[in-house]
Formats: sequence, C-alpha cells, structure tokens
Amino acid sequence: MRWLSFQRDGAETYGYVTDNGMGVVDVGARGQHADLKSAIAAGDLARHGQTVDLALDEVDYLPTITRPDKILCVGLNYKSHQEETGRGGEGYPTIFVRFAAAQVGHEQPMIRPVESNTLDFEGEIALVIGKAGRRIKREKALDHVAGFGIYNDGSVREYQRQTSQFTPGKNFAATGGFGPWMMTPDEVGDPQRLEITTRLNGEVMQNATADLMVFGFGEIIEYCSTFTELVPGDVIATGTPGGVGSARKPPIFMDEDDVVEVEVSPIGVLRHTIAVG
Repeated sequence: MRWLSFQRDGAETYGYVTDNGMGVVDVGARGQHADLKSAIAAGDLARHGQTVDLALDEVDYLPTITRPDKILCVGLNYKSHQEETGRGGEGYPTIFVRFAAAQVGHEQPMIRPVESNTLDFEGEIALVIGKAGRRIKREKALDHVAGFGIYNDGSVREYQRQTSQFTPGKNFAATGGFGPWMMTPDEVGDPQRLEITTRLNGEVMQNATADLMVFGFGEIIEYCSTFTELVPGDVIATGTPGGVGSARKPPIFMDEDDVVEVEVSPIGVLRHTIAVG
C-alpha cells in the first residue's frame, strides 16, 4: 500500500492510494487517527475499502510524515558520492539531522534561499520506522520499518561547508522534499533492489541502485538505534549517490523555475519546482 499525508478542506489528514492508482481513500476523515504517524504507532495501516474520496490530481500533498520525532540523514553512503566529494570511508555511517520544519511535500515548491545560489539536489531513499527499538540487530532491522519513501535532501552547499558541521546547509525552510507517499515493505520487496534516478529539467543527474549503498538499511538502523531509540514515524534518509550538482564541472545548482524529480522505482516520483524566497 501507498500511504500519504495531505491537506483537505484546510485540515491535515492521511490515507492511501487505491489499488488502481486513480484516487485516495481519506482514512483520517473516517476518524481513525490524528495523522499517519499516529496510525503507524498504533499498528493500524488497514484498508478501508477502495471508495475514492478525491482524485490523485486533486491531492494537496504534505510531507509523508509531517511531524516526525526525528529525521536522521546518512551522508556519503555511496562510493560514487564519496569519490566525487573526497570525503567518507571512516568505517561508520555519517549521520546528521534535519528538522521537520525544513520539509516540504510533493508538488510543493522547494525554496532556494535568497542568502545563497548554491541549492543542490540529493535524491535519496527514505525509510519510516514502524516499531520502536533500541540496539536493534541488523538481522531484525527491517521488522521495524513501516515503509519506504522518497527524499530530496536539498542542500545549500555554501552553508553546509562553512564549517565541518552540515546542519545549517541542510535546514533552510522548504529544502527537504519528502513524498509523495511511503510504500509498505510487502510491495517494495527487497529494498536493496530499489533504484534512484534524479532528473533536473528532464536531464538525468543521478542514477543508482540501493545495493550500491556503503551501509545497507539494516546496518543504518542498527547503528542509529545504538545511540537513540527509534520510534514510530521516525524518518531516516539513507544517502545520495554520485552526480550531485556541486561536484560537477562547472557546478550545477537549482534556481527559480527549475523542476527537480527524484524517482525511486517502484515507489514513484517526487517532484518540485524551485522558487526563491
């Protein structure tokens, strides 16, 4: 199933895409839970029929998880990205954090801040935690996953590189695209076979499969759950492959009216137009 968060009549709600892909069932309107994170925490991702409440092209998307307790991001998790940046290879995952307020939903504008013209794209696979755990063994890690989604970890490179800490460059408002939905593990199958493709104005910038990750999903969950308890609704963006704009010669950054798409097959496509603000 494909679960999403969206606005309807000015209020946040959640639901799932019908099997034929033509519409959305508004589960929140049926009084089940306050939001998708609450439904995940309750273990209640159950079907409520296939009666369409609104067409897919009518959906006003929100980030898949609107208020996660944590957004953990893995840096330098593909060898190709390590090679193009000259960083990584320490033997442990590079972890930084993104704030929920910096996220933006599918088809909503990503914002290139007026302070810098160095907004870069980073197509990533995101996982959403479904079951709480601490010190989770990698062999059991996928038992704690509610679903997989798509992330564009938009990065203001100038601010990311002002010091050794990534946080400023990763947390400008509306730079973290998350959506359009999460797909449950039963439909994803083997997550290490997921394929990422990032396109800027229709041109392919990044392409890789998840089996090329330096640290796989199980290893990431094991490592992160060592230093913090993972709880339902937590989001982990698992890293971007090579091809980012800042590593190109000359560099390619995103600017007003550009269209960036991150496709993760078979999950779907996350799309944004760039605005300045």
